[in-house]
Amino acid sequence: MQPSAHVDTFARDRLPAPADQPAFLFELPALQFPPRLNCAAMLLDDAVARGWGGRRCVIGADGTVWTYAELQAQANRIAHVLVQDMGLVPGNRVLLRAPNSPMLAACWCAVMKAGGIAVGTMPMLRAKELGQILAKAQVSHALCDAALADELALAAAAHPVLREVLHFGVAAECGLEARAARQSDAFATVDTAADDVCLLAFTSGTTGLPKATMHVHRDVMAACACFPPHVLRPVADDVFIGSPPLAFTFGLGGLLLFPLSVGAATVLLPKAGPNELLEAVPRHGATVLFTAPTSYRAMAEAAGQRRLAVGQGGTLRKCVSAGEALPAATRALWQQATGITLIDGIGATELLHIFISADETQARPGATGKAIPGYRACVVDANLQPVPPGTVGRLAVQGPTGCRYLDDARQASYVQGGWNLTGDAYVQDADGYFHYQSRTDDMIISAGYNIAGPEVEDCLLRHPAVAECGVAGVPDDERGQIVKAWVVLKPGMAGDAACVQALQDFVKANIAPYKYPRAVDFVDSLPRTETGKLQRFRLRAG
Repeated sequence: MQPSAHVDTFARDRLPAPADQPAFLFELPALQFPPRLNCAAMLLDDAVARGWGGRRCVIGADGTVWTYAELQAQANRIAHVLVQDMGLVPGNRVLLRAPNSPMLAACWCAVMKAGGIAVGTMPMLRAKELGQILAKAQVSHALCDAALADELALAAAAHPVLREVLHFGVAAECGLEARAARQSDAFATVDTAADDVCLLAFTSGTTGLPKATMHVHRDVMAACACFPPHVLRPVADDVFIGSPPLAFTFGLGGLLLFPLSVGAATVLLPKAGPNELLEAVPRHGATVLFTAPTSYRAMAEAAGQRRLAVGQGGTLRKCVSAGEALPAATRALWQQATGITLIDGIGATELLHIFISADETQARPGATGKAIPGYRACVVDANLQPVPPGTVGRLAVQGPTGCRYLDDARQASYVQGGWNLTGDAYVQDADGYFHYQSRTDDMIISAGYNIAGPEVEDCLLRHPAVAECGVAGVPDDERGQIVKAWVVLKPGMAGDAACVQALQDFVKANIAPYKYPRAVDFVDSLPRTETGKLQRFRLRAG
């Protein structure tokens, strides 16, 4: 490891032991990084030095358009605020809470420049979930959209480790914009080590207890050196757009890192459902779209009618699908409507971004693709031995990025024998293409969101009408899976439509709304083992 630039060594002190980390591969020439690098310096400062300062960079739904030089200047001013006003020292964790916007992009770059560690959070998270993140990562600083201040304030009241909070989206003199305006637009970017942690990306896991995946500055640049040039092949004139929040590594890569890496522009929308995307693509002349299969299916008919694709007179030329398995029928539907072959991919928060994919010319219906350059993948059995083609097994991956959980015993489950075991069941065919089968754990993947059943159970059990409950994912044509709850009510409670609605509303009010059970069955008892463990497979089997 290189000498760290971090004064606060919390993250480095809690990295998994070297023997517990995966093997890291740097076989491509583009992955030969120097020992000292700061990803914001490479993505932003170098872009301006290269002569891209006048190019469009980030575009907001409110009409904001910043060039590369303007994003750099704003990030520099915010970095000064972090250091001078908020007392940030390199290695401090900074929670970022906002919908996608140019200001959020500037905040992320500022944290990198100041040597901090960004902790992205989805706008829909509630105080309980935010509190878990604050506690796990010992977050000391936060930059928060004023519209989302309430839940963070509740979390902060219970977790005094968060000592510095600034809000943006307010006109007050104490707001982030006003403070930044008083700062210099020049900032000496911290000389971080390539292996200094810069990002803590949280993933719930099957237990509902949050895991923090740790990524270093080199990881950010490695993600930009693999999938974009070898599969996506963007150009400087592209305009990126999409739905995933920057708090998701899928969104961070697709809507910020990748466009910055080639000098392209990105449209950052606070709301990016199918209807918003259908309107925004032609309005901004978007050429590259990132979203989940559910959205492509919902948009297909209207996208064809509106002639969004280049071949139809529109601007859209590249479409990336990830976040959940892409059904062959959805790929065909989008192809028929737009003439564009979807670029499918599987990634993981633990590995930062996509590691198996195929470009438009190599895509096959029903297949995710092959390991992209820079990565290796295979399908293995319980003993980590490769299985024959056509055999279902566990997906194992190695590359320039990999799993490092923050101080978490679950590292030993994800990393075995130097391989990252993603929790996905796959089949590899004779031509080397990987075909997704299912999750190997109890994670529910619904419309691109990862939802842990036990977390929903815990919430439902806090409702006064609920005696017992079990939660699992069940198949759904539109969303891939939906959350379903099997509920044992307390005596005297009526299992009717009003009760279903009350339980759904209760979940929405206490944890992120997308986690609520879309189906509820009232049952007399739940299937359990002799030791009392809930048998979710029996719930799913009916």
